[in-house]
Amino acid sequence: MKRLAPILLGVFCVVLFVSGLVRLFHLRFEHGDVYPAYSSLRADPLGSMALYESLERTPGLTVRRDYSGKDELPESLSTTYLHLAGDVNDWNWMPLELVTEIESFLAGGGRLVVTLAPVNSSWSIWNTPAATIPPPVAKTNITTTPVTNAPIVKSVPPRRIFKDREANEVDIRARWGFDVGYNALVLDEKRVAKPVTVKLRANLPLPETLKWHSGTIFKNLDETWTTLYARGTNAVFVEKRHGKGSMVIASDSFFVSNEAMQRDRHAGLLAWLVGPVRIVVFDESHFGIVESSGVTALMRKYRLHGVVFGFILLATLFIWKNSVSFVPLSAPAARENLVTGKDSAIGFVNLLRRNISTKDILQVCFDEWTKSLRRRTDYTIAGVEQAQAAMQAELARTAHRRNPVAAYQNVAHALKARRTDSKVPAPLPPQT
Repeated sequence: MKRLAPILLGVFCVVLFVSGLVRLFHLRFEHGDVYPAYSSLRADPLGSMALYESLERTPGLTVRRDYSGKDELPESLSTTYLHLAGDVNDWNWMPLELVTEIESFLAGGGRLVVTLAPVNSSWSIWNTPAATIPPPVAKTNITTTPVTNAPIVKSVPPRRIFKDREANEVDIRARWGFDVGYNALVLDEKRVAKPVTVKLRANLPLPETLKWHSGTIFKNLDETWTTLYARGTNAVFVEKRHGKGSMVIASDSFFVSNEAMQRDRHAGLLAWLVGPVRIVVFDESHFGIVESSGVTALMRKYRLHGVVFGFILLATLFIWKNSVSFVPLSAPAARENLVTGKDSAIGFVNLLRRNISTKDILQVCFDEWTKSLRRRTDYTIAGVEQAQAAMQAELARTAHRRNPVAAYQNVAHALKARRTDSKVPAPLPPQT
């Protein structure tokens, strides 16, 4: 037991450390603060998990997340693709392939919903997304289900605003007929931006007013756009029909957040936003949350955690078995003259196998038996002669017709049948 105590103590410490580490990660993922704001994997007020779970419980509606990061829209036509909290700079220049992908998705009947991250500073419109400031968060009691199988968040390098435009990039604002501006929000005494009220401008069964937490506005809209909500004369929520589908762009994302679901929920607006579709996809790849294709991702996908722990347990038991003996050792005095190994018979057989070929074994054995006849007195001359005749008959055959086993049996039978009952010594053959 004294030798087992350190091993058991080490195993206990490892198990305790792993349990604490798993618990720590579980708490972090349960609160969701490891994910960016407005992600559907985030359970706190800044996330959008409440909207995801509400749609997931709707009968006849399939809801999933997009982790691909391949800039490919779903092939299904009856689909609404939600791109929440997008960066305003991403909707300036785009590769021609992506623009064509979006237009094909819309023309086939898809619905693209883009809500921009709230902007409370004009600097953030023309510079990096790091200047984007989310709206003030109130302490609310949001009850959501933690997502434990979500991919790991990968860091995204900062965007270069003044980069050289590639040859295949197009100005989508000029192509789609809209532009983006900024109208400053009013600050309170604590220098916190106060939300403004936007009013309904379209003839739709939607809320008459909304609380808006972003200073971003849309301007220079062509006739293909319909203004849904406006802040004074500046549009903030617009829709564009394209083929059989449509695209919706909102300059704020607060109304889809978990906080809005509890404090300022508009179910009619959310239902209209999703539209009469069968599939709803939440884009998570633009947050930097992409699905890796490594071994760990496959294990998580097919839930092979138990198999891994089983292999670890087997490896631990194997090491333990080879390092600890459960049989008590013998005393030193009893082990002094102990010789381990195989017995003499097995050693003799192995020696014969290594030095005598199969075709010569019978001849060698018969020659050795002939040499031992001086010490044997129970064989008759007739028996010896018959045995020699059987041996000569076997050697006279060709190699492929010989049968050493049958010849051996004939020799043994001749010697056994010709044994004399008298103990009179038989004369030996003449020695040459």
